[in-house]
Amino acid sequence: METVSTRMQGILPLFDLHTGFFPKVLDGITDEDAHKRLDTPANHVAWLAGSLVQQRFELAGLLKVEATSSANDLFKDFQGIKDSQQYPSLEIFKKDWEKISPLLKTALVNVTDEQLDHILEFPGMKMSLWDLLTFNIYREANCIGQIALWRRLLKYEPMKYM
Repeated sequence: METVSTRMQGILPLFDLHTGFFPKVLDGITDEDAHKRLDTPANHVAWLAGSLVQQRFELAGLLKVEATSSANDLFKDFQGIKDSQQYPSLEIFKKDWEKISPLLKTALVNVTDEQLDHILEFPGMKMSLWDLLTFNIYREANCIGQIALWRRLLKYEPMKYM
């Protein structure tokens, strides 16, 4: 795929993999099980899924895509897990993922080197859009891997890649 910035040529295949893996890793997990933490402080599946969806919406927003996730109020401003919170169903997260992924992909294909070099400022840190984007791709793989582990801990079959 041709991209405006050559830097994106290595990122987009990972983006596409994660786009396909997300619904597969959630496949069959009940909403009840998605909230289980098995007596650990670990983030549960519902929070992991929602935070991944929110991350894509946030990145899209930085690239001037106007869209808001269904659970924006629960995840905006990098909110952590809330013990007493009932998170939306995994189906809602999957629908939001399907909504934002093609919009974000188009933005990533068209992002310029100038945009990638732009410095973003967050409370307590500065980074380029490129640095944030590469971190987000890493984090997607990490969170999908965590959900894959939760599948096994919750006695589900392993994620199917095909």
